[in-house]
Amino acid sequence: MTQRVTITLDDDTATALDGFMARRGYANRSEAMRDLIHGGLARTAEEAEDPPGDCVAVVSFVYDHEERELGRRLMDAQHAHHDLGVATLHAHLDHHHCVEVALLRGKARQVRPFAEALIAERGVRLGRLTLMPAPGGGQHRHAPAKRRSRAISG
Repeated sequence: MTQRVTITLDDDTATALDGFMARRGYANRSEAMRDLIHGGLARTAEEAEDPPGDCVAVVSFVYDHEERELGRRLMDAQHAHHDLGVATLHAHLDHHHCVEVALLRGKARQVRPFAEALIAERGVRLGRLTLMPAPGGGQHRHAPAKRRSRAISG
């Protein structure tokens, strides 16, 4: 059984899809989309295994800063999850698009849904999450400091 699904693509994405089709020899967009979706679903299933304990994650996304209220929504979401945020990089790509990279740290069961919600925001064009176990269980530790004697010069 098959189902017909209609999607809308912006011109740049449609052009990229047509280029992908030409390079790979697809006869039509349906075949190309089917394979891209299968690949994406397979990759998502592989990435779904969360590390136990704490993790570090990098979430990166490109978005249209002119999308209504998107910048505010993204900032509000990051403020609401400030306990997961370590650092954020924001850069302007062109007149309409920005890229943001956020370094997150915490329990995977908290980090993953937050990162995926950022990527899923209306107006976010592309996004990716990389999640890794935190070395040492995520705890920030220092080795005991060695004491040095200082000579006082007179």
